[in-house]
Amino acid sequence: QVQFVESGGGLVQTGGSLRLSCVASGSAFSSNAIGWYRQAPGKQRELVARISSSSGSITAYADSVKGRFTVSRDNAKNTVYLQMNNLKPEDTAVYYCNTLYYTTGTPLGSWGQGTQVTVSS
Repeated sequence: QVQFVESGGGLVQTGGSLRLSCVASGSAFSSNAIGWYRQAPGKQRELVARISSSSGSITAYADSVKGRFTVSRDNAKNTVYLQMNNLKPEDTAVYYCNTLYYTTGTPLGSWGQGTQVTVSS
């Protein structure tokens, strides 16, 4: 089973940028579609971006982040990235990555510790 370690979060002002990284263990990384999820205080975890397996040529985004976030992957490094631009206070959350069933967004693996993103107004 693939396990993940997320990093790159921090405190940023509105309009700023961050790049999150998700490093996976396990040899089957490239064969998995990967999703970035986030959970804000008092809210359910939501899927914000997903990338298909292998080349990662197919991506999809939640409407709330479309045009601002970009997901990419580097299979040689077992890493998935989330470039976040023009951040807003409502983006404040703990961000997680996980394998997922691409069509439905259903997470398939266990959750890591996540990385905290805080956007100040």
